Amino acid sequence: MKTHLVWLRNDLRMHDNTALHAACRDSEARVLALFIATPGQWEAHHMAPKQAGFIQENLRQLSAALAEKGIPLHYRQVDRFSDALDALQQFCQQQQVDQLFYNYQYEINERDRDAQAERRLTAAGVTVQGFDDSLLLAPGSVLTGGGEMYKVFTPFSKAFVKRLQAQLPPCLPAPKKRTSDAGQGDAIAPFDYPCEHWDDTLFPAGETAALARLREFCQQPVVGYATGRDFPARDSTSRLSAYLACGVLSPRQCLHRLLHEHPQALGDTQAFVWLNELIWREFYRHLLVAWPTLCKHRPFVDWTDGVAWQSNAAHLQAWQEGKTGYPIVDAGMRQLKALGWMHNRLRMIVASFLVKDLLIDWREGERWFMSQLIDGDLAANNGGWQWAASTGTDAAPYFRIFNPTTQGQRFDEAGEFIRRWVPELREVPASAIHDPHGWAKKMGRRLDYPQPIVDHKAARKATLAAFEAAKHDSAG
Repeated sequence: MKTHLVWLRNDLRMHDNTALHAACRDSEARVLALFIATPGQWEAHHMAPKQAGFIQENLRQLSAALAEKGIPLHYRQVDRFSDALDALQQFCQQQQVDQLFYNYQYEINERDRDAQAERRLTAAGVTVQGFDDSLLLAPGSVLTGGGEMYKVFTPFSKAFVKRLQAQLPPCLPAPKKRTSDAGQGDAIAPFDYPCEHWDDTLFPAGETAALARLREFCQQPVVGYATGRDFPARDSTSRLSAYLACGVLSPRQCLHRLLHEHPQALGDTQAFVWLNELIWREFYRHLLVAWPTLCKHRPFVDWTDGVAWQSNAAHLQAWQEGKTGYPIVDAGMRQLKALGWMHNRLRMIVASFLVKDLLIDWREGERWFMSQLIDGDLAANNGGWQWAASTGTDAAPYFRIFNPTTQGQRFDEAGEFIRRWVPELREVPASAIHDPHGWAKKMGRRLDYPQPIVDHKAARKATLAAFEAAKHDSAG
């Protein structure tokens, strides 16, 4: 009897799993699944403990679902990717695996690991098949007229939509129940890695919960996404990011469900605004493949590496803990620390503050986010940080600097969100919430809340000077 192995990584689902679907095509084959935990590698990549906990619970639920289909999930835990290769090869020998099926990952370390796995297993007589699965369209399939990867998002998005309009990527069903006896899987042992509990009302684990949330969001809330998405006090976002990051949900499922509820979503509609956010996700992943140095935390715009970043441990800590004295920044950072998730508008505001007000290297923020986010994803996180820092492709110009006070006034005018996360300011009236110390001084009150750690106007001038000096030096 032939034995097919599915090597699971960030694709923890049964529905629309390309590698799993391919492994199950032969109804006579014995199909096994394998997940190899690599806590040493996770630590090197700054995986958030909440994300590790989320992965572990989703893996347990997937194991039970696969068992019902007659597909046992086996589990191994090693330290690094190099050890995972040994464990994979040993498993294939023990189980007499004929064919290995896996879905591609696009980060540079993961691509190197997979290339080594293919070489070693092919030499050992195992047929290996890899698939583009975590994207709507494969990297390198959306190019300029000159055959190059786009460096600006808007033309990429337009070309991307044309490809979708010409042909939609298929959405694959879950496998049917197997009749062959494939044996029993392994219990999912606790990861040898810090695993924190997360708010499971915000992100309930499991494929069933993810699909239910997708259906609910696409039925009606997606229509209000365009107007509500920038206001953190409103429940206007999809909250699907953690499922996409861990592969509990596929982008094809998102696309097909959206088009089922809103058939014109590929056009200029309100529903398209959310779809365009999925295309941003694609853009950043395509960029990782076109420019692998992005995985090594290198700026896309070379001259920005000459910016004289400030090394200020006290300022960095104040930012991390949400004690900068700027209410909207502090509310966002406290939300991140508590939930492992932050509203997207706030991600831009707090990133701009770290880089443009504190003049701290964007890579410090990128690492901190990865260490906290339940939806941590290298491509999206790096792309977002480089956009905010004006160091990346399609970045905000370096002279465009968010004013944290006016951002708060614009997107949380009455301070509803701020009061939720900064309880020290609960008694401050809406009219003064963005300048609480001015109100306290006027009222003769004392607030248990820090004074602003920098003056925005002065910081803006210093940042402009630092960027201009770096640009001048690179030209000279």
